[in-house]
Amino acid sequence: MNTYKKLYPNVFVAKCEKQHKKGDVITVVTKYGKENEHVVHNLVHQGKDGSYYYSITRVDGYDMRERAKKNAEKYSSWAEARERKTDQYFEAAEEGKDFLALAEPIKVGHHSEKRHRALIARNHRRIEKAMENSKKADAHWDKAEAWRSREKDINLSIPESLPYYKEKLKEAVEKHKFYKENPGKREHSYSLTYANNDVKKFRKLLETAEKLWG
Repeated sequence: MNTYKKLYPNVFVAKCEKQHKKGDVITVVTKYGKENEHVVHNLVHQGKDGSYYYSITRVDGYDMRERAKKNAEKYSSWAEARERKTDQYFEAAEEGKDFLALAEPIKVGHHSEKRHRALIARNHRRIEKAMENSKKADAHWDKAEAWRSREKDINLSIPESLPYYKEKLKEAVEKHKFYKENPGKREHSYSLTYANNDVKKFRKLLETAEKLWG
């Protein structure tokens, strides 16, 4: 049985009992028993137990960007539902508004006392519910925005990371060279250090991308 194994941050590979070749379509099973079809790319690791670890992509094209899109849509839908409930509670809280606008004091001992207190209590609970739903709507909108910002993200989990990190390394090398040859153009005393760190970072990412997708 082929299962998923997290090999790098954001990157899950297929742990297989048998060898496969590039282009093979295999079924990988989640820990919950769901089966997904994947295309095999590269052998990235061989375990001491004889298992094989392959970089893979979903046959249906589903990847982390698609996940981000669906999560953004999900949280947006939840936020809209909470906003509708907020409006409903605020609308319900207007019960007896004409009477309450008169600011009549509660007539203690009068037959209207019970109804007056009950009306105020109902509207108070409705306002609380409205505010509660409004806060939840804001929280859902924040999550939707966070996921939406990741819809175009590129990381090691997708083959597009290979040309992406090649370009990022090229840019980092050029920037480092520029700062090294032009000290007067550095924004601050750590500009050259930061540029050098970027070169190291993108070189390492590119090496990993090549191992996964090259």
